[in-house]
Amino acid sequence: MSFCYFVLFSHPQDPTLRLAPAQAAALRNCLATLPGLRKAHFYTPAEARDRFIDDGAPPVFGLQLYFDTLQALESAVCSGGAFHSLVQQGGLSSLDAAKAEQQAMLLRPYDVPEPKPASATATSFLVWYPGPADDLQAWLGAYLRGHAPLLRQFPGLRELEILSRVDWIDQLPWPRVQHMQRNRVMFDSPEALTEALFSPVREALRDDSATAPRYSGGNRHYPMLTEVVAGPASASAR
Repeated sequence: MSFCYFVLFSHPQDPTLRLAPAQAAALRNCLATLPGLRKAHFYTPAEARDRFIDDGAPPVFGLQLYFDTLQALESAVCSGGAFHSLVQQGGLSSLDAAKAEQQAMLLRPYDVPEPKPASATATSFLVWYPGPADDLQAWLGAYLRGHAPLLRQFPGLRELEILSRVDWIDQLPWPRVQHMQRNRVMFDSPEALTEALFSPVREALRDDSATAPRYSGGNRHYPMLTEVVAGPASASAR
């Protein structure tokens, strides 16, 4: 069982805002020794097109941190944790003008037909469903039975994750969200993502969504360049 911590920063009025290079370097150094961290993703905006939707400007920066246990995740984001200390000392202050939101989630990784490590142009499609659903159990069950197998059929797909909400503790300064689900698909490039989003699989996914149990809150879809940073727990896993 694995868990992920997300923090995303959005600034629609200034979509060019980025984490300062010196702070990005310090963050990489922090994560490289963060106890219990298996890996981290740095997300920055990518340009890709979807066949059906355009949700506007993507987040200007995002982090997805991977841990084997919820306790390790909480240790990192509570007082005394290295990530918490970096944030409290202004380590992400270049993003102070952006709106932030954070969430911890249970990770459901899926095997894909042609997996491949992230390239320099690797691009993830981050999707989330704020909810609520009238019946969360029914909605999630229908998604895992119907949507997940279709997602695996995307041409050029390298990674697939579906994430479910959990309760967690933290002492970070950002607002918390309780989105009922997120998912992430990764491709070799923005062009490969666009190709997948114009494939027949995308239409099949839209048809499947139309049969989902009733929910509110809509969904959001954003293409993000994906840089992978190895954590200390990655070495012990090999």
